Amino acid sequence: MTTPKNATTATTAKPAVVSGSAEAAARRGTGGAGRFMGGQATEKSMDFKGSGKRMLGMLGRERTALSGVVALGTLSVGCAVIGPKILGHATDLIVKGSIGAGFPPGLTHDQAVAAVRQHAGNHAASVLNAVPFTPGQGIDFGAIGTVLLWVLAVYVASGIFGIVQGRLAAGAINRTVNRLRTDVDTKLSRLPLSYFDRQSRGEVLSRVTNDIDNIGQSMQQTMGQVVNSLLTIVGVLAMMFWISWILALIALISVPISVVVAARVGKRAQPQFVAQWKTTGKLNGHIEEMYTGHSLVKVFGREKEAAEIFRQENEALYAAGFKAQFISGTIQPAMMLISNLNYVLVAVVGGLRVASGALSIGDVQAFIQYSRQFSQPLTQVASMANLVQSGVASAERVFELLDAEEQSADPLSPERPAELRGLVSFEDVAFRYDPEKPLIEDLSLKVEPGHTVAIVGPTGAGKTTMVNLLMRFYEVSGGRITLDGVDIAAMSREELRSGIGMVLQDTWLFGGSIADNIAYGSVNATREQVVEAAKAAHVDRFVRTLPDGYDTVIDDEGTGVSAGEKQLITIARAFLAQPSILVLDEATSSVDTRTEVLIQRAMATLRTGRTSFVIAHRLSTIRDADVILVMEAGAIVEQGSHDDLIASGGAYAKLYQAQFAQAVAETA
Repeated sequence: MTTPKNATTATTAKPAVVSGSAEAAARRGTGGAGRFMGGQATEKSMDFKGSGKRMLGMLGRERTALSGVVALGTLSVGCAVIGPKILGHATDLIVKGSIGAGFPPGLTHDQAVAAVRQHAGNHAASVLNAVPFTPGQGIDFGAIGTVLLWVLAVYVASGIFGIVQGRLAAGAINRTVNRLRTDVDTKLSRLPLSYFDRQSRGEVLSRVTNDIDNIGQSMQQTMGQVVNSLLTIVGVLAMMFWISWILALIALISVPISVVVAARVGKRAQPQFVAQWKTTGKLNGHIEEMYTGHSLVKVFGREKEAAEIFRQENEALYAAGFKAQFISGTIQPAMMLISNLNYVLVAVVGGLRVASGALSIGDVQAFIQYSRQFSQPLTQVASMANLVQSGVASAERVFELLDAEEQSADPLSPERPAELRGLVSFEDVAFRYDPEKPLIEDLSLKVEPGHTVAIVGPTGAGKTTMVNLLMRFYEVSGGRITLDGVDIAAMSREELRSGIGMVLQDTWLFGGSIADNIAYGSVNATREQVVEAAKAAHVDRFVRTLPDGYDTVIDDEGTGVSAGEKQLITIARAFLAQPSILVLDEATSSVDTRTEVLIQRAMATLRTGRTSFVIAHRLSTIRDADVILVMEAGAIVEQGSHDDLIASGGAYAKLYQAQFAQAVAETA
């Protein structure tokens, strides 16, 4: 076979069998097929307990702040715990004064007790003997006031310590969530294109936004409270044993019962929270697809089907959310029941201890308060189970993203061509999206600098795959690709892609001015350079008609400009970048015929001295290419100039004649 203009050679062997949209299907894999306009990502359950530990491990870098949280929590809880004991002393003062006022002055304590024993019996005397009253002396309101001031002081101190503790905890948690978002963003940049091919955009966005927000909220609402609850349990338990070890043991009866109840209910609620956040991701994916494709939904009259899918996903989310919240919500009333039973038991036994003279009324009052304080944190910890489980369920999904297989790392000492000329060689390249389904086998191709190579063929033939391999969006399964003699696998991706300009069929614009969107191709571009690139791409002519010209702000959907104008803006972006290699993947598919002719002329100028890869379906746009490659089933079946391929009467000629016949029929 003759190589035209001695610029490009190609050999192929062992072509793989790929038909129709096999290339796209292979790229999507098993997770890409959806019921309607896009797919659902496959989900797998992770280790719930391990995810919980890992979630706590994220706080490791906040040891200093967490130490402060624990220290301040100890002080806050300590003040709160000592309050009832001091308040019990005030009760004793009131009881002592009330009893003392009932006896005439001059009697001793023992004489007063003896008089009571004589008139009321030994039982009443025993109770009275436990009260250190002074006969004839009434209530000491000064002493009571002092005690109350101490109670006020310790509670105010507890509140202040708690406020500072909350500030420290909020800072530590928000810094942790900030780092988690940064890690996720960094991870997204390291994930291969194949990961996003298998996931719907809404599913990925749900993990990056909803799940991370839920992790932050769960930690915010539970961490400080859990610390204080645990400290309260320890502090209150110590005070209870100090007052009466018998009553303390009675109060402890509720602990194992509470633990069993919380564990059983939590185990049933756990899978419901996992299902809730998985369903949330699916619903967000469907909503995102319906929003971005709302025009197509209306054009094809699929509103009812879209609404039905939304209803199903929404019902699934409702069912999972209801079960999760209801099951976990039963913990608190169950714990309150146990707490109330424990309260009654303590009150009865405490009353008997007072009657026997073993305890003062103030101590029993303090103990009853402590029993409430003891059961309250147990109830709080148990009721927080739904928040914790919800947060861990979200953490599972985020960790699954963070643990996803990354693209291969750049070499530690990357190579680079001595001079970037644009000599591209495919040497026995093999590639497959699915390990069981080969797409490209033993593809060899050499493109000389400055030449334009057009790639044509049916859908799924491997045209875009060749470009993806050149850009290292995917790694070759076999063979290698070189740029100016350097294996691109030995280059850093940034270095490789910095010399390649790419214009895709699917336009991408971000929210900002038209000038900013064009300047995206060159960070340090001046306004003059932006305008020059816009003129070269024929953007200037329609921008001048806009009220704000180049400062016209458009959103990420390109509202305010047509599809063809969006395409022109992306082409101007590539013009401004001044790359050594151009990749044009159906770059003029959205423009009218007249504009296409103008762009072809501009691109002819732009391609001068640059290696260009042009993927096209409209063969009339590539007639001036140096070499045209015809691909079928991952193999190059023909190559040559337009005239040579037409004369040979092969696959290219048939494609061209079919398009020509179609064009004639359309104009007839």
